[in-house]
Amino acid sequence: MSKTFNIAVVGLGQIGSYLLNELNTKKKDIQNKTGKKINIVAISAKNKNKKRSFKINKKIFYSNPLEIIKKKKIDILFEAIGSSDGMSKKIVETALKNKVHVITPNKALISKHGDYLSKIAEKNNVNLEFEASVGGGIPILRTIKEGLATNKISKVYGILNGTSNYILSEMETTKDSFSNVLKKAQLLGYAEPVNPKLDLNGYDALAKVKILSSLAFNNKISSTNNLMEGIENIESKDFEIADQLNFKIKLLGITELINNRLFERVHPCLVKKNTYIGNVNGVMNAVILEGYPVGESVLQGEGAGPGPTSSALMSDLLSILRGNIKYPFGISDKKRNKIRIYDLNKSSNSLYIRLEVKDKPGVLSIITKQLAKYKISVQRLIQIPDHKKKTASIVIITHEANELNSKKCIKSFNVNKNILKNPVLIRLF
Repeated sequence: MSKTFNIAVVGLGQIGSYLLNELNTKKKDIQNKTGKKINIVAISAKNKNKKRSFKINKKIFYSNPLEIIKKKKIDILFEAIGSSDGMSKKIVETALKNKVHVITPNKALISKHGDYLSKIAEKNNVNLEFEASVGGGIPILRTIKEGLATNKISKVYGILNGTSNYILSEMETTKDSFSNVLKKAQLLGYAEPVNPKLDLNGYDALAKVKILSSLAFNNKISSTNNLMEGIENIESKDFEIADQLNFKIKLLGITELINNRLFERVHPCLVKKNTYIGNVNGVMNAVILEGYPVGESVLQGEGAGPGPTSSALMSDLLSILRGNIKYPFGISDKKRNKIRIYDLNKSSNSLYIRLEVKDKPGVLSIITKQLAKYKISVQRLIQIPDHKKKTASIVIITHEANELNSKKCIKSFNVNKNILKNPVLIRLF
């Protein structure tokens, strides 16, 4: 006789609602593949009366999800609320302490409290699964934890935010402005309708980088201030200039070990047109792992949306139903180390710097003198005059420059009265 697992779904937004439908319609498929039955015994959301595409079963609805743990025998709980603290943290913590397996797509929660929650899961011999927190439907975390388990990974990088990648791709192809493309992304459901800031400023991608780091390098989740820059300052003219220079603009998340120190960052990059990562467009995500002995591995797929996210959530469910009790981060919490952080100021990059300046004699000389002062050498320089406005765009591609010197130089440009707005800086990758 098949064992039946009782399931609760907490949070009925886009992802939770889609997941609930998947659970209801694929019960037979799940049983065929695992030999286990599932029974949805509880659901929870803020508003029972909110208009939804399906009818709420009021007999199993709980306004307070903590009541589910008290009143029902639960085996597996899905958390799809989505915040880093508050009820998201409380319900996951409570479930794990009560020996309930937890599955979540919540990267904000895992990147902030993953170490603490994984300890509770291990202590109670239950799973904390979060495959859907990075890369949507791409099985990147399982690939690191299982498929590449014996490899020594040295670097992980890629496009980790579908919203930003869609906006950059659209700006490139349509030549439209950032604000117009953002509105289009919101209408299509790719960007949050009210506050898309966390997708655009790099926060979302950095949360995923932290999770990837901890799995790839067996370290505790870093809590340091990392390099985090978004795409808000990039303009359509940057794409035109990048195209002339044989580059594309992508927001990359990167984590690597340099001299056994962790270097995590998220920022826009100029990447060569003929590279793999330069040709990942739209809402697609792609992750590239460098390891030994496997070499380079590439995973690509849709990184957001209820469909891909639910695919990853269901994968976690089947893993639990098959009896795979495993460490949340691949190895025991006791064996995960606090890793020293690489000093960002010691890093170096070639840079793309665009300056909007007054078109008058001597301005270029002032700029090149400042660059020389901070030991930044010019590889290529382009001037694009606008005779009507008596302004010019000056674009500089530098040789590799020290990060600290670059910061100081950009700061000096910000207070130069001949430079009309803050410079746009994009690192070459």
